[in-house]
Amino acid sequence: MKFTLLDQCSAVRHLVSEKKSEVDCGFSLALHTGEPREKIVKNRTILTDHFGTDSLFVGIRQVHGDTVHAVTETKERGWATLLDAVEADALITDLPQMVLTILTADCVPILLYDPIAGAIGAVHAGWKGTQTEILPKTIAKMQEKYGSKPQNILLAIGPAIGQCCYEVGEEVARHFMDYMGAVLAGKVAGKYQLDLKRVNQLQALEIGINVENIEVTPLCTSCAKNRFFSYRAEQGCSGRFLSAIKLV
Repeated sequence: MKFTLLDQCSAVRHLVSEKKSEVDCGFSLALHTGEPREKIVKNRTILTDHFGTDSLFVGIRQVHGDTVHAVTETKERGWATLLDAVEADALITDLPQMVLTILTADCVPILLYDPIAGAIGAVHAGWKGTQTEILPKTIAKMQEKYGSKPQNILLAIGPAIGQCCYEVGEEVARHFMDYMGAVLAGKVAGKYQLDLKRVNQLQALEIGINVENIEVTPLCTSCAKNRFFSYRAEQGCSGRFLSAIKLV
C-alpha cells in the first residue's frame, strides 16, 4: 500500500508491504524472527523492482528505544544480514539512493519527508518508543542535521494495532492519559484501550507539524491480519511487514 500524501511527491518513493500467501513466509521481511534467512533475503530482493536497481537498503536492529540514526554513507547495511545493522528505532537521511526501512507487526510505522530540506525519515514506534517520544526526537534530529522545519514535513502513520484491539494494563496506559482520546476504559476492569497512532499524531502536532501534512491510515493490523502481520492477533507470529522510503 501507499500513502496519498507521499504518493503525490515525485521526489520520493515509498511503500508499505503486505502479506502474500503465494510467497515464502507470507512475504515476511524480517531477518530476526527465526525464518530461513535465504527465504527472507529472497523476499527482500523483490523490493528492488519498486525502488530501482540503484537502491541501497538500510535495515536496523529495533530495540523499542529512542535512538535516531542518521545515514551519512552511501552504503547498504542491515539488509542481507543483521551483522552490520545499527541498533536504533529511527532512521533519517538526505542521501538519494538510500532506502530507509522499518519492520512492524502491530507497532506504529511512520514515514517522514521534508520536500524543502530534501530529507526523509522512518520511525518504529511501539509503546515504549512512543512514551520516550521517538517521533519528536526524530524530527528534532532532522532539524539539527538538515535544517528541517516542522511545518514543512509530511508525515505518514501506517497500519498498526488500533484502539479497538490494543488492550493494555494501567502500567502502560498511565503514560498516555494526558493525550486526549488516546486512552479509553477497557472491556474488563483494570484494562484500557490504547490508540498509539493517535498519541504519535498528537506529539507531531505539538511540535509544529501542520495537521494537513499528516496522514493516518485507519487500518488496524489486528483487524486486518489477513493483509498485515499482527503479533497480537496471530499470537506471537514471526512475520513482519516493511515500511520504506527513498529520495529519488
